[in-house]
Amino acid sequence: MIYGIGTDICDVRRIRASLERHGERFAQKILSEQEFAIWRTRSQRWPERGVRYLATRFSAKEAFSKAVGLGMTMPMTWRACEVGKLPSGQPVIVLHGALKDWFAAKGLSAHISVTDETDYAASFCVVELIR
Repeated sequence: MIYGIGTDICDVRRIRASLERHGERFAQKILSEQEFAIWRTRSQRWPERGVRYLATRFSAKEAFSKAVGLGMTMPMTWRACEVGKLPSGQPVIVLHGALKDWFAAKGLSAHISVTDETDYAASFCVVELIR
């Protein structure tokens, strides 16, 4: 049974401007430790790829927060929600801490899709009740 659906579109130019204003602090606020390491590596090789990576993660976390109905209120935090990927490349939501506990207690499962183009990143999330 569907628990919630969330979608988000993010202007990559806005993410770029925030990075220019706040530097790595902005990325550290949005990304988990694992995501931050990937972001840093991608940014060093090709800065634009790092910006797009950050934009897709921002968008995916926004879509997830809408699908679970929390918005950005506890236990939902930027860093407690991570966007990982399976060996196949399929993106997956990985949760940490209180958010992971809350999600498991409710018996939920999440499915996420992310995409980006030159100026936009978009995400779609479906959260299912699996009990």
